[in-house]
Amino acid sequence: MAFAGCRALSCLRRHLVRSRASDLTLFCEPARAVIDFSMPSPSRPGSSALPSSEQAEADDVLDSADSSDNADATEEKFRSGIQSIEVGFRLLDVLTNEPRAMMLRDLAQRAGMSPAKAHRYLVSFLRLGAVSQDPVSGRYELGGFALQMGLARLARVDGVKLARITLTGLRDRLDLTVGIAVWGNQGPTVVHWMESSYPAKASLKLGDVMPLLSSATGLLFAAWLPRSKTQVMLDRELAATRQSMADIEPVLAEIRAHGAARVEGMLLPTIHAFCTPVFDSTGDLALGLIALGQEGSFDTRWGGDIDTALRECAGQLSYELGYKPGER
Repeated sequence: MAFAGCRALSCLRRHLVRSRASDLTLFCEPARAVIDFSMPSPSRPGSSALPSSEQAEADDVLDSADSSDNADATEEKFRSGIQSIEVGFRLLDVLTNEPRAMMLRDLAQRAGMSPAKAHRYLVSFLRLGAVSQDPVSGRYELGGFALQMGLARLARVDGVKLARITLTGLRDRLDLTVGIAVWGNQGPTVVHWMESSYPAKASLKLGDVMPLLSSATGLLFAAWLPRSKTQVMLDRELAATRQSMADIEPVLAEIRAHGAARVEGMLLPTIHAFCTPVFDSTGDLALGLIALGQEGSFDTRWGGDIDTALRECAGQLSYELGYKPGER
């Protein structure tokens, strides 16, 4: 009896264990089904509960974001540049603006770095020919390769083309009528013209030759060009106006003192104008930047908005053409 009772109790325990396992399985199945439904399957990467059209749209958004991130990273890398080149360039900049060869300590101090640091850069520049060193004094100056770079730039630069680009920005910024004049075989000639949104009543056109003594453009060229180029034209205009060189010299001297020419209604009534010089690498007058406008809306002040803007443009163009202030 005791043995039979033990067997019955053992059978009952196994039955209870199976029942509990079954109940546990039934209890866990929905949870497992939910988990499997909501998470990507290892056998089907990237599967989703979203409809196919929405999933495609979401993928496009993610791809777009990735592309944008990559583009931003590339742009940031481009903007960051190579700092060591920029640091080393400070040495070349100092040598460019210094008329004499320099000792290492002076060069390093002007460039804002220690002599040891400057020496490392100079060793590389010496190897490249950008810098040369006097074997006796040990002083540094620009090398032969720097000269070749400068000559190559000067051979390729087009002053009128650069001026056209610069004046386009000035015209748009100040809404001015602007132009470019160069010295031609007949005198100061207009070679480019851009009108403002309210064109001045000036009957000027490309190819017009400006008078020397009654236009801002002509006065500029009369003040800065060698007399050998302008004398014939000057004599003709002086005779027509019954003036002499003694009458005009103070006017030309004032133009040189101001660094630009200005007329107020001289050539055309109610039309005011500035003409500002652009110099080349030899210090000679390369071209003149013209700005003109109607009386009442054109600022004729020295140091006013128009005068200042023209001077900034002319200074930048002169720099691009290789001019260094003080060479004249």
